[in-house]
Amino acid sequence: MDHMAQSTAQQIEEYIKSIHSEDANTKQVAGSHYRDKEIQPWDYIYANNLCYFTGNCVKYVSRWKEKGGVEDLRKAKHYLEKLIELEEGK
Repeated sequence: MDHMAQSTAQQIEEYIKSIHSEDANTKQVAGSHYRDKEIQPWDYIYANNLCYFTGNCVKYVSRWKEKGGVEDLRKAKHYLEKLIELEEGK
């Protein structure tokens, strides 16, 4: 692994450690559908600098079994359709 990749991997590891000690991750406002995740969707979205539409796809796909069922999959599909529409319009 080159120095840059090693540095990036170390930064990601440090970031993940830091986010697990912050209060917002331990305080679930409604429900427990994210609590048992190894990495909470908002941390993944932030760490990967994902756009609004991609982030919502991640959120809904991550929680569909624990929260909204097929309706959450439909929501993810809706955000994905909008993202495709925007990308095709470029």
